[in-house]
Amino acid sequence: MLNIIFETIFHRGAMTAEAFLIATLCSFISGIIIAGTYMIKRAYSQSFVLSLVIIPCIVQMIIMLVNGNVGTGVAVAGAFGLVRFRSAQGRGEEITSIFLAMAAGLATGMGYIFVAILFSVLVSAAELVLRLLNFGGESMTRKLRITIPEDLDYEGRFDDIFKDYLKKYELTQVKTCNMGTMYRLDYDVVVDRSGDIKEFMDKLRERNGNLEIMLNRCENRQDEL
Repeated sequence: MLNIIFETIFHRGAMTAEAFLIATLCSFISGIIIAGTYMIKRAYSQSFVLSLVIIPCIVQMIIMLVNGNVGTGVAVAGAFGLVRFRSAQGRGEEITSIFLAMAAGLATGMGYIFVAILFSVLVSAAELVLRLLNFGGESMTRKLRITIPEDLDYEGRFDDIFKDYLKKYELTQVKTCNMGTMYRLDYDVVVDRSGDIKEFMDKLRERNGNLEIMLNRCENRQDEL
């Protein structure tokens, strides 16, 4: 009975109108599953989510058209290479979602519709569970920026506060600002999740004369592939 799941709907390599419609529908369903999972607890753009929905259908059509034709396959590979060349580097989660959508499209394009949907559901569910468990998220690096007066000695000035509220911290840049009357200190920090961020910021303000302090997510190149 389970063998039916792993069988192709294209018998003897022949593509019928019915098989084409079924494969396209399954590609669309797989895309909806992948895009829906990506949208949960993530910032996203409509264009990227719609792309995840459509990619399986496009890849499926390409695979159907190639269908063993070497020349067509080489042309398709060149087209994909051109698209990658003109694309900006993306974050790891975006790239993996795109590859997942492409894998679903490859499966439906070869007629393995049940495999495509099952694979999309299993991988999306596993990713969602890992994200809800915050797997690998404890070491998220953030950017801390502290403005201080020019006459304030910043060496070791905030170390005792950092040790109470941060897991890691590193001074990455010192820069003058406001016509040289102030210094701006940039740190890469990993926040201790058990700490109170507001309390942390208040203690820093007591040390820097209540000048500007900013804590945000670092533009982390580790997210990129």
